[in-house]
Amino acid sequence: MSEKYESLFRLDGRKAVVIGAGSGIGREAALALSAHGAHVVFADLNGDAAAASAALSEVSTVAVVDVNDASSVSALADAHRDADVLVHTPAINVRKQITDYSLEEFDRVIRLNLRSTFHVLQLFGRSMCTRRVGSIVTMSSIRAATVEPGQGVYAATKSGLESLVRTAAAEFGPSNVRVNAIRPGVVETPLTAQLKNNPQWYSAYAAKPALQRWAQASEMAGAVVFLASDASTYVTGSTLAVDGGWTAVDGRYTPPL
Repeated sequence: MSEKYESLFRLDGRKAVVIGAGSGIGREAALALSAHGAHVVFADLNGDAAAASAALSEVSTVAVVDVNDASSVSALADAHRDADVLVHTPAINVRKQITDYSLEEFDRVIRLNLRSTFHVLQLFGRSMCTRRVGSIVTMSSIRAATVEPGQGVYAATKSGLESLVRTAAAEFGPSNVRVNAIRPGVVETPLTAQLKNNPQWYSAYAAKPALQRWAQASEMAGAVVFLASDASTYVTGSTLAVDGGWTAVDGRYTPPL
């Protein structure tokens, strides 16, 4: 019995496709999956960044994908129909109050955060359901649960993503395919670089979580490995908060928009 538990998080012999593997959470997730034995496809819009990340792994493949381009996503899904794990991380945010948002900005955020997630989940879900095996992991945000001024559209995409995850879990479950989301708090990534460079904003966000600090991208990797591995075979349709306790103790912060 102990041998069974010793290999609970191992991913030997499995293929994992990580979209957004060129930087940030995607990069760390891909490296962690590789370290646990998976053959990882490092997929990113920036092929050079994906290759640089993949060079740090044991067994890997590099792929260029534009998740806003339906044909590009289709090509990636077709090329990796044998994927056992899919991790999808790309997102964008335009921080403005609702009354200041343009429709073009609204469409841009919705297109990347929600539409692309739907398309990726749809295509990889089809292949996994046909093979009757698979785990899909998407990236939500604390903004799906608690908002602040200037985060309306971004929050809507992440709430929508979590609804998609629950529905996909219900639909894919009979085919033995699991679908889950991770809900990070404030993480030091390229997406949050603007906030990190603002001392007032950085310190205010550091004070909000119970752990009183920002997260590193590497601190999301363990949750990804958990949801990808046999350690979570009875977990689906869930959102795992990896937010340092932010949503447990949340207070309001009005940022300088």
